[in-house]
Amino acid sequence: MVNSVTNLGRSGVFDWMIQRVTAYVLALYTVFLFGFVLTTDINYDSWSALFDQTWFRIFTLLALLSIGAHAWVGLWTVTTDYIKATLPRFLVQALCGLAMFVYLVWGIQILWGL
Repeated sequence: MVNSVTNLGRSGVFDWMIQRVTAYVLALYTVFLFGFVLTTDINYDSWSALFDQTWFRIFTLLALLSIGAHAWVGLWTVTTDYIKATLPRFLVQALCGLAMFVYLVWGIQILWGL
């Protein structure tokens, strides 16, 4: 079993659970948005009304957090499998982690208008 400081979970089973739970959240979010687009005449007012609802902002925040966690576990797995040297692997993981953090903060700023 691989344990690392850059690993999100404590074990492979925990990482597997993170992948599955976040995949369900992202699937539900995608299905909801797809249904909304199909059943609603999309314009600025309808889109704004959807994002003005607190429950949808929380759902979107959950989707943002889920995509960050899902991407991190996936990228950690790929980098530990294919980049064997420690320094290049750490640099790639740090760069990916920084990019995910920036996207998460940016998404929260856009979502909540902070």
